[in-house]
Amino acid sequence: MYQIAICDDEEFELDKVAQMLKDYQKKCVDVEFSIRRFADSEDIFLQITTENYQPDLILMDIYMPGASGIETAGKLRDLNNTCRIVFMTSSQEHALEAFGVDAFSYLVKPVSKEMLFLALDKVMKDLGNNQPQYILLQTANGCVRRVRLTDIIYCEAQRKIQCVYLKENESIYLKMTMAKLIEMLCPYKRFVKLGVSYIVNMEHIERLDAKALMLDCGKEIYMPRGSHKELRYRYFEYYF
Repeated sequence: MYQIAICDDEEFELDKVAQMLKDYQKKCVDVEFSIRRFADSEDIFLQITTENYQPDLILMDIYMPGASGIETAGKLRDLNNTCRIVFMTSSQEHALEAFGVDAFSYLVKPVSKEMLFLALDKVMKDLGNNQPQYILLQTANGCVRRVRLTDIIYCEAQRKIQCVYLKENESIYLKMTMAKLIEMLCPYKRFVKLGVSYIVNMEHIERLDAKALMLDCGKEIYMPRGSHKELRYRYFEYYF
């Protein structure tokens, strides 16, 4: 699942673009993405740099209070952030500046559904050519670790520390809440929350019954009461 951020200081524009994105998802049923809205370019910059938010695409206005969209994009590029940025603004005069910060596209308002869909088609094709997907995780000892999503087998809550179990019998420890880890991983369709203590990558489930599930690493997780029906539904939905 891709992460898409909309950044515009006008609520009407945020609503309009969000609705067009939902329409695009209905048209392209094989494309999955989640949407986050920002009314301030400085807010999205902070979310990316301090909260491990990793949008695959930012749809951003240029004219905003505080830092402009161009300035924010420039600061992200200075940090080697390579997310796709599509500017949507009311003037053509910043086009050269936009491509100077490696903008993927530049759309002049009012943005029609056809204009946005064409840009999204190009973005999704580009993203598809750059698989697999990764996530950045800050470990308990302060390091930042780039982890392939398919390598995550399951996550387990251990009080204030969360343990992420990976392929090759490797594990990493994160100093964050389970709620925050759920927020980061569960927008991706492969991950499912199991009770209050586990997140499971359904790619690694080998056996599932009413009492427990068995992962391909040999880990057996007992099912919380009342969770089997929902997990079975999610599991079959994921594969079929």
